[in-house]
This record gives sequence, C-alpha cells and structure tokens, in this order.
Amino acid sequence: MKTDTSPPGLEPASVWRRFAAFCYDLLLLAALTVIFTLAVLAFRRGAAVPPGTWWFPAALLGVAAAFFSGFWARGGQTVGMRAWRIRVVREDGGPLGAPRAVARFGAGLLALLPAGLGLWWGVFDAEKRGWHDRMTGTRVVRVLMPRR
Repeated sequence: MKTDTSPPGLEPASVWRRFAAFCYDLLLLAALTVIFTLAVLAFRRGAAVPPGTWWFPAALLGVAAAFFSGFWARGGQTVGMRAWRIRVVREDGGPLGAPRAVARFGAGLLALLPAGLGLWWGVFDAEKRGWHDRMTGTRVVRVLMPRR
C-alpha cells in the first residue's frame, strides 16, 4: 500500500463519510425521480410508459447526471456532502468545473460495474480514492471548520 500524497490541507474523507453523504443524496435523487416521473405521466395524460422504452431510463440517468454533476461543478458539494462536511476537488485542490464533473459521474458508473469494486477501492487506497477519482484526477476531502 502506498503512502498518502494528498496536498497539504486536503485531508481525505473516509469511505464511510462518503457513503453517508451518498445515502443522503439518494433520498433527494429519489424525490427528483418521483417528480420527473409524475411530470412524464402528466405529459402522457396518465398513460404508463410502455415496458422496454429506451428513453425513460435514459432520462432518469440524465436526471442523476445533472444532479451530481451540477452540484460538483458549482461548488464541489452535493447536499449530502455539505451535511457530512466533505467536498470533491481536483488533485491540486482546485474546483472541478463542468467537464470534469460530468466525466467523474461517467467514471463513477464504470466503477459500479464490477460489483461496485471501483467505489469500494477507497477502503484500500492510501488516499481513499476510488477508481472514478483516479480516472478523473479528483479527490474527496474533508471540509475543516475554521478555528475560533
């Protein structure tokens, strides 16, 4: 296992803190999914989306991508991350920006494929970074409270 090479002042967030923030965010994302689904049903005048329709799951994935990427690009924190005082930043500690935030979401989907191994890799990584963090040059760090 290699040693932590985090820049000074950027303490890696624990996997458990990241998981807790993700659980918060999933609750918000579930609410957004319900709202989106109700809007689709209203647009279709109450008719269900036929099974096997490709656009509905793609649209739900788009909602999730917009949720996570939007928050990461705007301030590095989703609502759950804010509650657990963690932030996603570039390797050098700078803000992500929209292209890297979208890439991180896509890389996160890839990291899920082998039974989530790419996400849980952070348990074993000295810098607590998952595959998606490594692929996109990002890291999740603790937001330290200023001293009084």
